[in-house]
Amino acid sequence: MIDSGIDRRDFLKVLGWSGAAVALSGCGNTSVEDGKETVVSYVEANDYMIPGIGVYYNSTCAQCDAGCSINGRVREGRVLKLEGNPDSGINKGKLCGLGQAGVQHHYNPDRVREPILRNGNKGETITWDKAYALIAEKLTGVKGEEIAFLSGGVSGHLKALLGNYLESIGTKNHFVYEALAPVGVRAANLKSYGVALPRYRLDKAKVVLSFGADFLGSWISPVHFSQQYAQFRKGMDGQRGVLIQVESKMSLTGANADRWLVVKPGTEGVLALGIINALGTTSGEIAELVKPYDHAHVTKETGVSASQIDKIAALLKLRSPSLILAGSAVEGYAHGAQNAAAINLLNHVLGNVGKTIEAPSNVPFPQLAPIVGSTASLKSLNDGLVAGQYKVLFNFAANPVFTAPGAFKFKDNMAKVGFKVAFAHYMDETAMQADLVLPLDSALEDWGTQVPEYLADGMQLNIQQPLMEKLHANTRSMGDILLTLLKQRRADEYKNFEDYYAYLRGSLLQNKGALGAGGSDDDNFWNEALTRGVLKISSSSATLADKAATSGLQLPKAETADAKFPMHFIPGVTASLRDGRHANQPWLQESPDPLTTIVWDSWVEIHPKKALELGIVDGDVVEVTSKSGSIKAQAYLFPGIHPDAVSVPLGRGHEAMGRYAKGYGVNPFGILDAIFDKETGELALHETRVSIKKTGARVLIVKDEGAAGGMQMGRRIALRKTTDQVDLSEEV
Repeated sequence: MIDSGIDRRDFLKVLGWSGAAVALSGCGNTSVEDGKETVVSYVEANDYMIPGIGVYYNSTCAQCDAGCSINGRVREGRVLKLEGNPDSGINKGKLCGLGQAGVQHHYNPDRVREPILRNGNKGETITWDKAYALIAEKLTGVKGEEIAFLSGGVSGHLKALLGNYLESIGTKNHFVYEALAPVGVRAANLKSYGVALPRYRLDKAKVVLSFGADFLGSWISPVHFSQQYAQFRKGMDGQRGVLIQVESKMSLTGANADRWLVVKPGTEGVLALGIINALGTTSGEIAELVKPYDHAHVTKETGVSASQIDKIAALLKLRSPSLILAGSAVEGYAHGAQNAAAINLLNHVLGNVGKTIEAPSNVPFPQLAPIVGSTASLKSLNDGLVAGQYKVLFNFAANPVFTAPGAFKFKDNMAKVGFKVAFAHYMDETAMQADLVLPLDSALEDWGTQVPEYLADGMQLNIQQPLMEKLHANTRSMGDILLTLLKQRRADEYKNFEDYYAYLRGSLLQNKGALGAGGSDDDNFWNEALTRGVLKISSSSATLADKAATSGLQLPKAETADAKFPMHFIPGVTASLRDGRHANQPWLQESPDPLTTIVWDSWVEIHPKKALELGIVDGDVVEVTSKSGSIKAQAYLFPGIHPDAVSVPLGRGHEAMGRYAKGYGVNPFGILDAIFDKETGELALHETRVSIKKTGARVLIVKDEGAAGGMQMGRRIALRKTTDQVDLSEEV
């Protein structure tokens, strides 16, 4: 029933359904009625628990934004192992190493366990009641425009609650920040296809030409794309799929390609227009656009030979349909969105739109649809901090003190805020600057819903449920925290919901008709949702643009090298550590980089020819310097990088966050210059120029296969001998 003090429209807004473009079910469906029901968590010990026998629960992975569904094995009340949930259209039963390491996040010994209040330079533990009262006190008399809330990307019912809370405190200053978001690709896709993220169908393509899209490593939804890639490799019509990867630094996808082409950093769009020119199949506006991009011009700009351009064009003509991908590597420049738009144009020219580029599903519930982040949003917040605009700052699911470019001086600017609240799992670099730190439940002991940004196989609402009892009594769900804060301000609207579980269950039951279960029993519907872990929902498809947008598409000519900073800097994105939020999970620290096998440290990738020129050998400690700062790390000679570029992987170099993160490697974010994409305002990650020099120190590179030659402690890892030579009493 709807409380008599709240009208139906407001009630639906409370539950996250207002504005939904679907028919809403009647109000009698919720079983949470005026306190008549005591909600009992499903994570209480089961009567049927048998020692030694595992039980399984479906939930949602929170290790990245792909939205994979997981199946957790629980024995004696403790989660032991995670695998993929076959019912998910995204990962279809598979799970990557990053997802499986979520168990280590859950059991991590460095998780924050109590609310912590800053007392001078120290922190003291306080009760939750005192923490909530302190927030209410600090917001008293503060105007909405003086409050800022910084978060990572968020969706589902947590997004609805967060929006309701921000409205209750009168602020519109919600800054959504993701350090590695594909903002340039989204902008280019909107112009090229009419949607930010279409469905990419590798499995329908005969040729994939990828410009820096590491879809097997860390790009958008790698578990999903890896399965599509397997189908692509099997081929169609007896023809095995052919993968061509174009990039300045070899990625995991590049290492698996049939042909890997190194290109001068930032010139990928020039190469794409050169391929269109070589195809010779265009006319009108597109033909005029690509006319200047003949072989001589393109080869000079990109370093790719005319013969290679012709081979790619011939292959694309011969084998159709194809799929052209513009990945993260192409958007990291001041012309990044233009770069991606030039590449997308190839799909229109080749007739791929509607074949291997498909329309995504619409999200029928606007309040649950994901909001995605950008560094442009962080810059806007940072500008406000510089101006002293904010008196209260909340931070959730972001670590900007670590990931903001050094040129922002974010840590210093954050200190200007009078009261700072961090909702955190660890005492990371940003939490260390907060006045109040509130400890969060892990994803394996929390409730929630999620709508993935990339809907791989139709609209689905992911369900998150606890796999076991909470490890620490005084951690809280972010949903429960927001619900409590909302009750401080709008008690009547939320009094029927004892906790976030009750809110979530009541919300789904209230609209179960729109979720495809209008005639089902409440308990059956809810239990089925938890059992499956996902709700497949009927929805319409978006409409793809039928014509390429070429207006304003203009790529700059290559700039003359800066004598002081002659080399391009490429921050490497690894499948395990991404932006560094998982660096305190030792499985990921010790997972060998797939191309170098280095563990537990940072390294500087440099081409052997450039290393020879500079007198650098493997293990030399070198200093990489930009206008914004410098870092020192061991050199690794790597032929899979452009000779005019160096690369350092992101994710390490923490000064806080826990024992497995602090003090390992260096942080490349700290030397990034504040250069932005001219179209989107996004940070141009690859636009920083650097110099490199030897420091005189040298170290032994720690790799999974040991030192050069596959040796460890002076011995080979494996030695082959004939049977007549073997002496089992001898160590080999």
